[in-house]
Amino acid sequence: MNILFLVSRVLFGGFFFVSGLNHFMKMGDMVEYAKSKGVDPAKPCVVVSGLFMLIGGTEILLGIYIELAVLWIVLALLGITFRMHQFWKEEDSQSRMVEMSNFMKNMALMGASLAYLMIPMPWMYSLVM
Repeated sequence: MNILFLVSRVLFGGFFFVSGLNHFMKMGDMVEYAKSKGVDPAKPCVVVSGLFMLIGGTEILLGIYIELAVLWIVLALLGITFRMHQFWKEEDSQSRMVEMSNFMKNMALMGASLAYLMIPMPWMYSLVM
């Protein structure tokens, strides 16, 4: 079971680590997308959400500062989900379906993030033993 939990951490933390990196590697595209959704100021929001995901993902991967990792991830997802994926405002049914899928995915990721708080610490295969 410890190996399965490690795989879970790598997949989950890795998802946020890569997503955070993408905020910086594709900054121009991310800023333009945020602007298209009415985010103002877009660049600082992209930077902050990218940092939160990058730091939270790294902490989950390493098994350190789990409470903070969950906080960073949930804060990033709250801001992104309710600002960027407002499916209820979409008039086109295809756009509504895409935004609703992203909204629901992010809600599930928030739930999964919170579940990590229930796992006794220190975690096996963590930097903190």
